[in-house]
Amino acid sequence: MNILIIGHARHGKDTFAELLNEYHGTTFLSSSIAASEIFLYDKLKDKYDYSSPEECFKDRVNHRDEWYQEICDYNLYDKARLAKDILNRVDCYVGMRDNLEFQSCKEQGIFDLVIWVDASDRLPLEPETSFNIRKAEADIIVDNNSTLDNLKMKANRIGRILKSV
Repeated sequence: MNILIIGHARHGKDTFAELLNEYHGTTFLSSSIAASEIFLYDKLKDKYDYSSPEECFKDRVNHRDEWYQEICDYNLYDKARLAKDILNRVDCYVGMRDNLEFQSCKEQGIFDLVIWVDASDRLPLEPETSFNIRKAEADIIVDNNSTLDNLKMKANRIGRILKSV
C-alpha cells in the first residue's frame, strides 16, 4: 500500500510515520531527506557550503521557500516525479508540499491512502508559499493536538487497520 502523510511543518508527520514503522513495519521517507539525497544537495552544496546531504537536510528550515521551489522545479515535467522516486524505495512518502504535485499523483493513482497530521490548535500553519495542499484532500485526519501517547495510540490503531486491508 502506498501512503502519503501530509500536514504543516512541525505538526508531527515524521513522528507519525516513525510510529507506523515501529509498530507495523511501514517504511517511509521524508520528502526533504529524499530531495536532499536525490538532487538538492548537489544543487545547493556550493551556495551554502554544505559538506553532506545530511547537513543540507538539517538546514532546510532556513530555506523553506527555496526548497519548495526547487522541488517544484524538479517535478516540472512530471509533477509526480519525486513521489515516484520515493515510492520506489519505501511504502510511505512523508511531507509533500505542493498541490499541483498532489493532484498529479492523485490523477496517476499513485497513493492508496492520504493521511493528514494536524496540530493546528497548538502550532502555527505554514504560508502557502511553502505548503498549499488542503486538509480536505486527505482520506484520514489525525488530530495531534494532545499528547505523544495519544498520537502513539492513533498510529497503532491506524496501522492495525492498514495491515488488515
